Amino acid sequence: MKKRYIIYAVLAIGLAYLVYYRINANKKLEGKGGASAGAGKGNGKGGTSAPLVVDGIIVKPVSFDNDLEITGAIDANESVVLKSEVSGLVTGIYFQEGTMVSKGSVLVKVNDRDIQAQLQDALTKQKLSGTNENRAKQLLAKGAISQEEYDTALADLKSLQAQAQLVRAQLAKTIIRAPFTGRIGLRNISTGTYLTPTMVIANLVSTNPVKVTFSVPEKYAGQIKVNSEIVFTTDGSSKENKGKVYAIEPGINAATRTLQIRALAPNADNALLPGSFAKIKLALNTLQNAILIPNEAVVPVLKGKIVYIQKDGKAQEVKVEAGTRTDENIVITSGLKAGDTVLTTGSMALKKDAPVKVHLVKE
Repeated sequence: MKKRYIIYAVLAIGLAYLVYYRINANKKLEGKGGASAGAGKGNGKGGTSAPLVVDGIIVKPVSFDNDLEITGAIDANESVVLKSEVSGLVTGIYFQEGTMVSKGSVLVKVNDRDIQAQLQDALTKQKLSGTNENRAKQLLAKGAISQEEYDTALADLKSLQAQAQLVRAQLAKTIIRAPFTGRIGLRNISTGTYLTPTMVIANLVSTNPVKVTFSVPEKYAGQIKVNSEIVFTTDGSSKENKGKVYAIEPGINAATRTLQIRALAPNADNALLPGSFAKIKLALNTLQNAILIPNEAVVPVLKGKIVYIQKDGKAQEVKVEAGTRTDENIVITSGLKAGDTVLTTGSMALKKDAPVKVHLVKE
């Protein structure tokens, strides 16, 4: 029992000591805080802290070419995968890989002996039926046969003519021709290959001009018209290429909220390859008296964007609305006016009414 009382006494003394130590520590902290506050009040004239030195610019209205920078893809003007409509052995290949071919030129010939035989059979039957139809016509004129018998002979002739025409169509399919003038790619067959309709012979593309396909955000849809000019570059070359918009999708893509557009660009030297990635600059309009400020001056906040301006030696928050952004600047559509001094550095350290000293930067 005595040991228990001793333990309780020790615990009580320890708890009392901790309370006493905590009270003294809080008093010391309060004393230091008061001293610091007193020292802060004594800094500078009138008890104000030293101004923060920042860079700034004076807003001046300028003329701004409102260009939209987007990405797109280069497509062939015409492109087709060459295949055969009939099966058979390849008896001739009449093109060289990677060369230009003209529209209608023969590219591949498939064995047609069996179809030629079918055509001869159909023509023979057609000739005989023609003779029968002519004889029946003469007999009908003499009243030797009925109209029904003549109609039967005529129907047989027309049926055989249709069969011969069908065989001719099958025969034409054994010759594969270029559907348009273009450059043919690498062939996947050889003479003697048994060709089927599922096999790819080669690709044929027309690349002068090329199509440039791209999409723009919905808010710019009303500013783009047919014949609008575009300037673009590719990863393979820094050369600037020009093109013109020739077709616009009639509706907005509901999933991406964008409008798809297609332009044509000349490609006489075939330097632009289908499938290439294009960096496109699309001229929308020219803004007069536009207000441009550096991108770093804009501070994103919960309900929009703000910038800091200097007024009477202090930083002031101004809510702004922004438009087109370039690599360096952004167009401010509302919130700023000519003559405002916009602070371009120190935005993370600035607060409303904080004293500032502005170093004006030459633009």
